[in-house]
Formats: sequence, C-alpha cells, structure tokens
Amino acid sequence: PVEYVEKLIQKVEAHPLTTVYTRAEVKDSSGHLGRFKSTISVDGKTEQIEYGAVIVATGGTEYKPTEYLCGQNDHVITQKELERRIVLEPDGLKGVRNVVMIQCVGCMDDAHPYCSRVCCTTAVKNSLKLKELNPEINTYVLCQDMRTFSFKELYYKKAREQGTTFLRYLLKQKPKVTEVDGRLQVNVFDQNVRCEVVLEPDLLVLSAAIRPHPGSKHVADMFKLPPDQDGFFAEAHVKLRPVDFANAGIFLCGLAHGPKFADETIAQAKAAASKAGACLAQESMVTRGVIAQVDEAACRGCSLCVALCPFEALEIVESEDGRKVRVIDVACQGCGVCAATCYRHAIGINAFTDEQIGSQMKAFLGS
Repeated sequence: PVEYVEKLIQKVEAHPLTTVYTRAEVKDSSGHLGRFKSTISVDGKTEQIEYGAVIVATGGTEYKPTEYLCGQNDHVITQKELERRIVLEPDGLKGVRNVVMIQCVGCMDDAHPYCSRVCCTTAVKNSLKLKELNPEINTYVLCQDMRTFSFKELYYKKAREQGTTFLRYLLKQKPKVTEVDGRLQVNVFDQNVRCEVVLEPDLLVLSAAIRPHPGSKHVADMFKLPPDQDGFFAEAHVKLRPVDFANAGIFLCGLAHGPKFADETIAQAKAAASKAGACLAQESMVTRGVIAQVDEAACRGCSLCVALCPFEALEIVESEDGRKVRVIDVACQGCGVCAATCYRHAIGINAFTDEQIGSQMKAFLGS
C-alpha cells in the first residue's frame, strides 16, 4: 500500500491538469453541480477556486485509548505501534513470550456501537507475524466476536492452527487490566469455557477503533451533508447510489464513509472519480423531471424558502419587479420544502401543483 500511494502521489503531482494544494484548508464553499466555489487558506493566504464536482475524502483517525493502562505502562501499545515494531524492530519482539490482544477498544459499545472492520483482521495478521518471528510465543486474542470478513477468514483459521487462543468476552464483562508487582495482569471471563481466565502478558496490544476525522463536521456544515449516527458520512442509497450524496455533484469515498480496508477504499475512490468525471464530461446538465417552479407575479422575495432549502437550490435575484426567487434547476431535488413553506403559494413542484393535488383528493374522496 505504501508504494502504491507514493507512486500515485507522484503521478498526480506530475499531471499537467492537476493542481495540488498542500497545507491547505477549505474555509467556506457554495454553489452546485458544475459551479462550486470555495475559499481556501494556503500558508495563511486565501484564494478563491471554482470547480464542477466535489469528492469528500476526509479520511479517519485512530482512537487514542486511555483505558487498559494505555499511556501509563510502556508494555501497553496499539496494533499500529505493534506493526511498526514488527517492521522496524523485529529483534526487540523475539524475547516476548506472552502477548494479549484486546479487540473493540473504542467501538462496539453503547457510545460507539459500530464495528471498525479492520481490527480483527489486523490482530490475526499480527499474531501470525509474531509466530513467524518466534514460533514459541503465546498469543491470546480477547474479543466480543471475531469478524474477519470474506476470505480473510482463512487467516483466522491459520492463526488457530498455529496456536493463537481466542477468548470471547461480553460488553458488560470487559477485560480488567491491572499492574501487579511490576507485571501486567489481565482478568477476563471467557464465554467459551464459562470461567475467569488470568493472563500475565509481556505485551498488551489494543485494537483501537477508527473514528471520523475531526474536520468532518466542518465539511458537513459547508456542503450540508448528512452524517450518520457515528459521525461518518451517509451515502444517498447504500445499493443504488453508494458513492453519491443526495446533493448533486458531491461524492464520497474512503474512511469518510466509514471504516474499511485499503482495497475497499481504492475501489470506492475509483467509483467516486468515475461518477465525478461523468458529470464533468457532459456539455450540458440534464435536470430532474420533478423540480420547483416560481410564480414571479406572486413572489415577494421574502427569501424564507431560500433559507430552508436543504440543497441550496434557490437564490434571490434582482429583477425589474424587485427581489424574486430563482430556482437553480440542476441543484433542485424536488423535495417540496419550498412549496410547503411559501405562504403566498408562489413556488411549487411542477408535477404536484395545488390544482393537481386538489383533483387527486377529490377523486380519492369521490366528490
């Protein structure tokens, strides 16, 4: 993955039609498909840019554990730190005899009920790597449930065959980690054998959760994007529009969407890029069949509907008759919020006029 990313960065930076801003921050954004505008800050200087489509790829962050003596004992580390040691300091792990891994640290609980997906596979992979360094090492994985997705189940099977022990605990009976006479002690009630197990590891490894990037909320507020209950971004439809937002011209990929493996992130990124490219390749934009329409004679330009539109598809323009509302056709999703808001009935949905709805009600009631 590192080599893939490095080559990709070099390819992007060398492309003549690509402009890369580093150490940059998006301050504000507005607009719609084909006509977005943003103010960005680069090294303290602001700059205005215009573009046609948006791909949200804010990424995620590793949860920094404070439980299980993490940060208080040098023998308590995360899976990320263990991977670093396996690659850069393998000799330092050869003297380790007992390793305990605790899964679902920072997730799969009442506050964060989601699964971080990669943790179980990472734990199994690292236990296999430890066995390669030292076949005599004892590895114990404490989990609520092992979720090695797809063919990664084969790694789980291999780990069991090589002697890795899996102990299952319940959320209400989490493992307890203490320090006794200078050594770590882990107490856990194993649901498989229905008794408490006491372990004394030389190294305690925590599988920390993946959390949304801290800047995700700022991006969500700028583009009016809906986050899910866990703080990640939600797609328009999980099956029919998996990389689209409801807002036209905005797409998502990677950890911004939720925890996933590198290959899944790459596939989703390619899908988002394809969708954005398809939008930009069109000479003209095709609007939805059902959109809002304004009766300018009745409109007083109060802008109440403009403030409430969830897709920023309305704007105030100055005309010979004063302030009027104008519909941005390509941005309108035909939701009807504006039509329900206007007290003068100056705006409505073209396929659901007051006369049409009234006729339907009369036909239904038989009057």
